[in-house]
Amino acid sequence: MAFHQRSFDDMGTPLHDVTFVVVDVETTGGSPDECALTEIGAVKLRGGECLGTFSTLVNPGVAIPPAITVLTGITTSMVGPAPRVDAVLPSFLEFAAGATLVGHNVRFDRAFLDAALVRAGWPRLPHRFVDTVALARRLVGDEVRNCRLSTLAEHFRLPHRPTHRALDDALATGHLLHALLERAGSLGVVGLDDLLELPTVKGHPQLAKLRLTDGLPRTPGVYLFRDAGGRALYVGKATNLRSRVRSYFSGEERRKVGQLLRETVAIDHVGTANPLEAGVLEVRLIHQLLPRFNRQSTTWKRYAYVKLTLDERFPRLSVVRAVRDDRALYLGPLPSTGAARRVVEAIQTATPIRRCSGNPGRRGVRAAPCAAAQIGVARCPCDGEMTEEAYAPVVAHVVRGLTTSPQLLLDPLRTRMESLASAERFEEAADVRDRASALADALRRQRRLDGLRRTGTLVVELGGSTVELSAGRLVRSWGAGPIADTLPIDSGSSGPSADPGRPVPTELADELACVAAWLEREAHRLRVLRCEGELASDLWPLPRFQPAAGSAAGPKVLARQR
Repeated sequence: MAFHQRSFDDMGTPLHDVTFVVVDVETTGGSPDECALTEIGAVKLRGGECLGTFSTLVNPGVAIPPAITVLTGITTSMVGPAPRVDAVLPSFLEFAAGATLVGHNVRFDRAFLDAALVRAGWPRLPHRFVDTVALARRLVGDEVRNCRLSTLAEHFRLPHRPTHRALDDALATGHLLHALLERAGSLGVVGLDDLLELPTVKGHPQLAKLRLTDGLPRTPGVYLFRDAGGRALYVGKATNLRSRVRSYFSGEERRKVGQLLRETVAIDHVGTANPLEAGVLEVRLIHQLLPRFNRQSTTWKRYAYVKLTLDERFPRLSVVRAVRDDRALYLGPLPSTGAARRVVEAIQTATPIRRCSGNPGRRGVRAAPCAAAQIGVARCPCDGEMTEEAYAPVVAHVVRGLTTSPQLLLDPLRTRMESLASAERFEEAADVRDRASALADALRRQRRLDGLRRTGTLVVELGGSTVELSAGRLVRSWGAGPIADTLPIDSGSSGPSADPGRPVPTELADELACVAAWLEREAHRLRVLRCEGELASDLWPLPRFQPAAGSAAGPKVLARQR
């Protein structure tokens, strides 16, 4: 048996267009596994009008306990002529098809209906559910002594009062739903998704600011929380702006969300053609506005590069924050100077490249060699014995490892890691593994960004939305519908250079990473309309360094990683 269920996209339906079926059941007891239904009552509502009712007694196949008869007035003789539940369920499912089910403590009603369906060999109810108990606790919990249906019916002076009979209680719950929807409207609840999220909203100070989300659409875009001075406190992106922003008032548990909401007095938004435009605009606005509550607003300024100083007689590795117009080879930008140092340590572990930073000794003039040279792990020219010709192969080896042949650097690290693990020197093995992982990740990131920039002008289409990139930067994006233009996105021709022949500027790294991630994630669905550069790479995939499952070193090395 197939049941009609609308998609998630329908959840933004205005409440006056939502069909609700309010349901109530009576049973022989409190356990859906051991007890059975005796009555089902339901009322169908839409736009404040009653579209129909459903009511039937059900023969449970057992005698009704006296306590249940006292509570409901339903006796064994009353249900004797009634149909069995298997005969009742198809009619109820047809009555409730496509609707959102509502109940007072709806989990109880749902549990009995699901149990009956499963016993009959059918799937559980696929409907979305609204619980008027949860809504009442959120909306009027401080006005009533409890949230029982009888108490709420008296509080709201409902025209129907509960009697512990299914249809009467369903009618009372329907009137209660309408009363609660009126209250919910003051909190900006206008769609079904708003209503379903409302019971999870926490804290009355936050509730008052739900009105700030009234104008948010259910489309992709960027949102900005602003303070009393109009300054941006936080910038974020979303595929559904309304749902994402309202989630800050409900399920968000992050430490700073409470402070963010306390300082927020306005929420602006910018609609975009697709999630990629939203992601790029988010990055650009964070860099431009430096919102206090965005961690990325400061971390990108701490990005660093690994530099191989090819303009020296004896090139060496260093960690720098800025790129110069020199002959050096740059790897990066990397997330921090600490991450860059880890990559330097990996290269120095894999090769005997110079480690000391002092001036090389003069040819033929002996001096005390540095510690790395003394223990034989580096070929440093500090003692005056090393020639440029003898040192050149070391530099060429490193250059090849950082550009076209990463195995030249990664294979020695893997060999050393496995050797240390075999000798049960697990801490040292874990350290080498972490260095290898840092180097592989840096090379993978470099390939990703450089490959993106080599595409030149790239135009792709996805689901009716078209994107144009220039050397990895988003130039423009358009779709079938109108797009808000409150804060137009920067042109890709402005801002930091995206020249594939130069290292990626720190200001551009986040944006290119955003675009690259989107292209990789959607590659199987994209249609390429134009590409003026290279779109493929002949380089082998880079390995990932993780503990081998079941290896002797695995548990201890993994513990070190954590």
